[in-house]
Amino acid sequence: MGSMMRYQGLFITFEGPEGSGKTTQIRRLGQWLKKKGIPCLLTREPGGSRLSTHLRRWILNRLEYHLVPETELFLFLADRSQHVKEILVPALKKGKVVLCDRYTDSTLAYQGGGRGFDLELLQTLNQAATEGLQPDLTVLFDVPVEVGLKRAAARRGKKDRMEREALLFHRKVRKVFLRLSRRFPGRFLVLDAGKSPEQVFQALTKGLQNRLPGVWKKKLERGFRG
Repeated sequence: MGSMMRYQGLFITFEGPEGSGKTTQIRRLGQWLKKKGIPCLLTREPGGSRLSTHLRRWILNRLEYHLVPETELFLFLADRSQHVKEILVPALKKGKVVLCDRYTDSTLAYQGGGRGFDLELLQTLNQAATEGLQPDLTVLFDVPVEVGLKRAAARRGKKDRMEREALLFHRKVRKVFLRLSRRFPGRFLVLDAGKSPEQVFQALTKGLQNRLPGVWKKKLERGFRG
């Protein structure tokens, strides 16, 4: 059940392996929507709430200790629970378009595919953390692992914890993302993120035009034609 069945807003999540360019595209789409006068919120996981700012540093970045997989998982889930209640649900109740950089599918891909946790267990934990809030649409930016990691290294220079993982880890992550897209074709819009940013954005707006619920398609129709 997506947000349209519970709230007035529209909930779109952006997923993909490292270096897929999803963060660039979510910002660009947010700017585009605002120019059209459509209220939207850009947020991310981890890091979307006040608590999450601290959790993001603990989970991803450069603290000098070994974070065991179970602790990593529960930190992500704690972040998500706070994020849903503090940020996502209030915005959706106000009728905003919420663009979220990573959500539950990242847990399935990284902690399931990458870390090896049971996917059914992760789905149960996601359900508890989100109280059933699912995206209306998930955009998956797919890119070969080697290409994505090279991009990520060039962009940031210093790698975070996830980017430092072995190549096999990232291949497993991508594999789960693609498996989820095949399992839930009605929710997923898969884009070739290996193309130029402009080409990807054009494919994104065209894909949204074709996939959004009718009420939102009408709201955005003038913008898509522009």
